[in-house]
Amino acid sequence: MVKRIKLRTLFIGGCITLFFLVLLGRVFWIQVMEHGEWHDKATAKWERESTIKAVRGTISDRNGNVLASDVPAYTVVVNPEVIHEQELGEEVITGLHELLGKPEDELRKLVEAKDKDGKYLKNREVRNEGWKINQELHDKVEVFIKSLEEKHSIRETGVGFVREQKRYYPKNTLAAHILGYTDRDGNAEIGLESSLDERLKGVNGSIKYQSDRKGTKLPDGVEEYQPVVNGDNYKLTIDSTIQYYIEEAMRKAFTQYKPKSMTVIAADPNTMEILGMANLPTFNPNEYWDDEQAGFYNHAIKSRYEPGSTFKIVTLAAAVQEKLFNPETTFMSGQIRIKGYSKPLHDINRVGWGTISFLEGVKRSSNVAFVKLGYEMLGQDKLLKYINDFGFNGTTGIDLAGETNGVVNPDPKIASENATLAYGHGKVLVTPIQQLAAVAAIANGGKLMTPHVIKEVTDPNSGKTTVTKPEVVRQVISEASAKETGEYLEQVVADQKDGTGRHAYIEGYRVAGKTGTAIKVEGKEYVKSKVLVSFIGYAPVDNPKIAVIVIIDEPNVEVGGGKAAAPVFKEIVSQALPYMGVPKTTAKTTTEVAKGSETAPPLRTTPDMTGKTVKEARALLLDQGYDFEAVGSGATVVSQYPEAGSKLASGRRIYLLSQQGDKPNIPDMKGQSLRDALEVLNLLKVGIVVDGEGYVAEQNVATKDGKTQVTLKLKPYNPYGENIPVASPEPTPETENKP
Repeated sequence: MVKRIKLRTLFIGGCITLFFLVLLGRVFWIQVMEHGEWHDKATAKWERESTIKAVRGTISDRNGNVLASDVPAYTVVVNPEVIHEQELGEEVITGLHELLGKPEDELRKLVEAKDKDGKYLKNREVRNEGWKINQELHDKVEVFIKSLEEKHSIRETGVGFVREQKRYYPKNTLAAHILGYTDRDGNAEIGLESSLDERLKGVNGSIKYQSDRKGTKLPDGVEEYQPVVNGDNYKLTIDSTIQYYIEEAMRKAFTQYKPKSMTVIAADPNTMEILGMANLPTFNPNEYWDDEQAGFYNHAIKSRYEPGSTFKIVTLAAAVQEKLFNPETTFMSGQIRIKGYSKPLHDINRVGWGTISFLEGVKRSSNVAFVKLGYEMLGQDKLLKYINDFGFNGTTGIDLAGETNGVVNPDPKIASENATLAYGHGKVLVTPIQQLAAVAAIANGGKLMTPHVIKEVTDPNSGKTTVTKPEVVRQVISEASAKETGEYLEQVVADQKDGTGRHAYIEGYRVAGKTGTAIKVEGKEYVKSKVLVSFIGYAPVDNPKIAVIVIIDEPNVEVGGGKAAAPVFKEIVSQALPYMGVPKTTAKTTTEVAKGSETAPPLRTTPDMTGKTVKEARALLLDQGYDFEAVGSGATVVSQYPEAGSKLASGRRIYLLSQQGDKPNIPDMKGQSLRDALEVLNLLKVGIVVDGEGYVAEQNVATKDGKTQVTLKLKPYNPYGENIPVASPEPTPETENKP
């Protein structure tokens, strides 16, 4: 018996020992051999990860006006389960139908949605009408929800919101083709939104932390943080006000002529900063899904067209540069025959104007004149060289995606193709932005420049700002040749009898320009009923501030560029110049320019602006053609220089001083005489340091001992421009032998 008990004890003990050995082995296996796998599973149970969404960068105009930004948005959601419990189905359907415009049958499907087991669902988004709605519509839906709560004395109605973000374009269609848009899912589609998408959207951040089973963060838990990188902010060269002038003028012409499309671009010719760019038809980036809107194509940089007579600017500039253009030389207008081509080439007026001068040929846009200049005098090789130098066989390099290159490819063995090239017909296709860059080169002294729409980029994470600097591609013609070409183009506008561009004339401003009318080609034939009309020009001629091209594709009536496109140019520029602070000219009227008058203007008397509001003074001085600058932040003019009643020579500036803040507002004195600079700065009670002799060439503002100090660097006056050296004075007997 005792032996049996011992055996049982040994057996049970052995089983227990074996069990513990197996258990220990299993624990060892789990904790040692499978440690990594089980650790990962455990970590997944208590570890949470939260995404920190990056803020998409804003896009603003040159003055800081926001053109595109992220704003709060709200998606309407319904809870079928609650709506059924509260018996609100019909009221919710009717109310949301009236507010959102969603069909009642589609709302009923959402409100009565059930799962496969027949139970009402809890959350359904109201798409698309209730998806990412704006604040105004959100507030209306919220009022509806509260009315249901009060009417039925309930706390839950089954209607609510999910807060989200969406891209918003506060100025609607303004600059739409530049901006592009993002869709409702946040995907960038066209324009800058698409080409700059990676830099605009940034990189999302994240935070990993340990929590209990309810999701509450453990105070001593391990955290892993990945910082968010917000998207870059872009400031464009676009001026919203000038863009508005452009779009309003285009709409009037579009209504009148009902063309296939219209394109307008405006730029500062000195920097090739794009001040405005628009196409019609257009679209609203906030409502890009509107089926009635089909204007997503940016013709300004993508469309190629046969330019017609606006291209004559290139031929004229080349002939002037090569000293082949004599405005007084005459020729027989009407038609011209060229060797190797059986048919004559004609002027728009086939019988011509008889024997006329080349200057009159420019003003009347004579094809014969330009065949003689470009084909006979310059020759086809030299003309092609200038065409290439002006950038017409490539792209401009503008910082907008999808730019199309121009194509100029006449057969060197076919005389007619090279002859018609001189007046912009035949084997020449250009883009609007190429034409504008070319005319800007005439305006700015012969420099072909790269156009751009991005003025500066700011990284919000570091605060670093990168500014786009103007880029000169090449000097195409000399400054003197550019000036002379501009004077001839000015007469195209100023001559109110013969000038084809006379409808672009702006009283008080010197305007240079050229009209264009090109018959379109379908297949291999010209279709006379389909034309593309245009005008291109700049102002003021003596100090260009804006260059504009206007293109109207297939107007519904027979009309040329002078009658249809030039008035659009005039409406835009006549508003833009005063807005830009450019005074009307008094030095030489546009009529005097047309007649070649060189009479010096009389001295003018400085008007009394003291006591007037700055706004009133600005309007009066602009209208009377005075150059001026307002200094200070006050609303009223407290003093002025020169004083009222002073004799004011042409080119001299009036300074209007208003109330100064804690830190005086120092005006730009560059180009002014030392006397004027000292008078104005003394009125501002700042320290002055003078270095050199002559006129102010540079100024630096600094603070010394708590007081503002302005250093003026002077240089002798150079009538030929800052890039041309001033000739040394003639030697005298006392100086000629000195080093």
